[in-house]
Amino acid sequence: MSDIGKISVMKKIRNISTMKKILLGYCVIILLGTLLLMLPISSKERIFTSPVDSLFTATSATCVTGLIRFDTYQYWSMFGQIVILALIQIGGIGFMTLAISLITLTKRKIGLSQRVLMQESVAMPQLGGIVKITKFIFMGSMLIEAIGAFLLSFYFIPQLGIGMGIFYSIFHSISAFCNAGFDLMGYRQAFSSLTSVQADWYFNLIIMLLIIVGGLGFFVWNDIVTNKGRFKYLRLHSKIVLTFTAFLIISGALIIFLCEIKGTEFQGKSISEKILNSLFQSVTARTAGFNTVNLANLTHASQFLIICLMIVGGSPGSTAGGIKTTTFVVFLLSIISTFKRKKSIECFRRRIDDDVAKRAFTVVAMYLVLSVAATMAVSAIEGVTLNAAMFECVSAIATVGLTLGITPGLSVVSEIILVLLMIFGRVGSLTILFAFSAEHLSPLSRLPQEKIQIG
Repeated sequence: MSDIGKISVMKKIRNISTMKKILLGYCVIILLGTLLLMLPISSKERIFTSPVDSLFTATSATCVTGLIRFDTYQYWSMFGQIVILALIQIGGIGFMTLAISLITLTKRKIGLSQRVLMQESVAMPQLGGIVKITKFIFMGSMLIEAIGAFLLSFYFIPQLGIGMGIFYSIFHSISAFCNAGFDLMGYRQAFSSLTSVQADWYFNLIIMLLIIVGGLGFFVWNDIVTNKGRFKYLRLHSKIVLTFTAFLIISGALIIFLCEIKGTEFQGKSISEKILNSLFQSVTARTAGFNTVNLANLTHASQFLIICLMIVGGSPGSTAGGIKTTTFVVFLLSIISTFKRKKSIECFRRRIDDDVAKRAFTVVAMYLVLSVAATMAVSAIEGVTLNAAMFECVSAIATVGLTLGITPGLSVVSEIILVLLMIFGRVGSLTILFAFSAEHLSPLSRLPQEKIQIG
């Protein structure tokens, strides 16, 4: 290629919008992961994996979802498992976080366009201090994952030996922190997730803490560290995230416990096990994807609650998916303010901008419309109940990974539908909306206003 051609290509790349760059970045990573997983070296039987199944697995790992076509331990080789782990790590903390962290190590200057791209990828409210925050995210993530792996090693090493015990500890720590839901417990039973350790408080508490910390969001971490954990000095964003996260975990666990008292899944278990299983499912439903009970055996009430928890998800700028806690809170506060006939939305003695409310309604509407449309499509294609189809579709779009067991048997068309849902859920509804919307300034003039009747 001539120098003129190279300059032309570089100009076109620079002119691509920030949102499109983020979307393109995830697609490139998924494509690379797909190509690697297709290779015979990635499977234990040394066979080529079909492009669609490889794409599904690569997307699920990069989008930190956890839906799987094959049991991760029984199908994929050590090489394949490492590829999946790398995709989880890149997708979890964000490819821009890793890229800028590597650039800072080489002492190269980070340009404005890279800073803007980083700001959008981690949902930071301002551009200032973005490089410092990036370092904080990278080092914080590595530290938390290392602590998690160290604690899990006391469980795995006695069972698997030092080498495999360390690898399993690292794998599950990264998967839990990144809210991915991939596991290697298939050495006991295929597709069993964490059901074999459902009564182990030590193992469950470590996984739950990693999930919760990963789902809070990088901005909340920084706020807590900066203000030394003093709640009253935290920003409104952090206060909403922390209070609503605690509310969802506690209320979710309580409702699951009450719904399963007469259910078949909790029969014969001690009160301690019932409390632990209820708490774990409430935590993991927020986008982690692990399960310690057979979800197909839960009551319909519990399954519907899990669907609701999945679609709410974690928090902005975190490893979690869903519509996000802050979005849902603003959505609820908008409804409350309408009932009370208030002109503004208020929370913790602060007023929330009306534009934020519009975005919240847009995100909720997009998730609901896509979830319903995908549910109808999968139900019709696979001939399964709407409940099973909705559980799977919401799990995909919220990047959770929980399943009622129908994923391994899905057709190619349904796989593609779930792949698109996972990409949408990980990249973000507004990012995709802005990536494909027309890029032009709003006109200065305004059209005449006229009232219509609502309700």
